Amino acid sequence: MTVSDASFARAQGRLSFGPWLWGPRVDVALFLGSACAALLLVAVGEFQGLGEQAFPSWAWLVFVLGIDVAHVYATLFRTYLDPEELARHPARYALAPLGVFVAGYYLYAESALLFWRCFAYVAVFHFVRQQVGWVALYRAKSATRQPIDRYVDDGVIYAATLYPILHWHAHLADARFAWFVDGDFVAGAIARTWLPWFELVWWAAIAAYALRQLSLVVSQKSFELGKTCVVAATVATWYVGIVATNDDFAFTVTNVVTHGVPYVALLWAYARARAREAEPGFLGNVVKKGLLAFLLFLMCLALVEEFLWDRLVFHDRPWLFGAANFELPPGLVAVVVPVLMVPQATHYVLDGLLWRRKDTRQLPAQRRALGLRASTEEETA
Repeated sequence: MTVSDASFARAQGRLSFGPWLWGPRVDVALFLGSACAALLLVAVGEFQGLGEQAFPSWAWLVFVLGIDVAHVYATLFRTYLDPEELARHPARYALAPLGVFVAGYYLYAESALLFWRCFAYVAVFHFVRQQVGWVALYRAKSATRQPIDRYVDDGVIYAATLYPILHWHAHLADARFAWFVDGDFVAGAIARTWLPWFELVWWAAIAAYALRQLSLVVSQKSFELGKTCVVAATVATWYVGIVATNDDFAFTVTNVVTHGVPYVALLWAYARARAREAEPGFLGNVVKKGLLAFLLFLMCLALVEEFLWDRLVFHDRPWLFGAANFELPPGLVAVVVPVLMVPQATHYVLDGLLWRRKDTRQLPAQRRALGLRASTEEETA
């Protein structure tokens, strides 16, 4: 629903449910639907006792390889697979992977735990900021937005994500899951001290968001259903995956589904829009073959990466990649691990740059992919 559509609905005395990024069905399916699917899988997993077992192989294929690792490579369609984009920012795309490799190399040389710890906290920041970005996009399209909305929106997302993270830190000794590797979060007794206060903030932020939506319903005949789906999905999945449960299956499913699925949808929307205006090339050829070809390309790259991780570093999935009959010397591992982390870490860096106001103003394909018009793009964060 556009701004004019919302105004017309209010003028007719009808409740407006917009704005939407891609439309009611797509938005609800991507944000609320993916969260409901994740929560349903967690419920089934709890009933089947999956949390008490080793992480299932089928779940690793679907959620880790098929969503978490694969979604990283979707960024290629916004960056390295587009010659015109490379020409626009050559320094950015040369220095980003080089910079993360150098940082990773020196961190790993200092200590393997320090390497994983730093990247774990960067990953947390990335996951949190993506949710902040989704609500910012909805706010940018809203006909009823006020300065207070930014504080309410950001507040509820930060509370919904950081309270579970603090809870995790407060219960690290009992946690049966980790972000990357065991011990990558810093244990601290101070987290237990602050946890009750952060729980109050969590409740207050949710209440503030609900009251703001209620005030819009009463005063503007408007309920921002799309944005509320993002908020509800964030609150529910982060709480259930970290606070309400304590197992790797629940955390992984809730963590990667609501993060990776909407992101892949965004990049598919961008790739389609870009293919219509760019010179014929690899990007356009993949788009022509449809969504399945797009997803298969991402999964093939993910499979190659995981093959290298397993054969060179971890050796924990011989059922898929075969048994490794060698061990790399420590000096070589200190190079290989930062190299293999480059795609994921570069994704973290670039994702914080690609969707900002400046790029959105300059790229018609990005405006279309984000569902923005020229009059609303300035709010994009």
